[in-house]
Amino acid sequence: MLSKTSLHLFFEWFGVITAILYSMLIAFNIGAEFLGFLLLLISAVSIAIWAYLNKFKGILLLQLFYASAGLIGMVRWF
Repeated sequence: MLSKTSLHLFFEWFGVITAILYSMLIAFNIGAEFLGFLLLLISAVSIAIWAYLNKFKGILLLQLFYASAGLIGMVRWF
């Protein structure tokens, strides 16, 4: 069973790592845009959970915007 601190760290760092991956996929322009936008969505949800758990309302709002951008990107590339 994960402790509260471990759970918070998981969502934080999982979100950071997936954000790095999605930004690099988009920047390399190698035709993996759909995967990049999927990773954006995953990252935004993970960081939104972390922000909610820590009561970071501004970051939570920002992640909801990023999640919607990920969904829009996936729909447009599909």
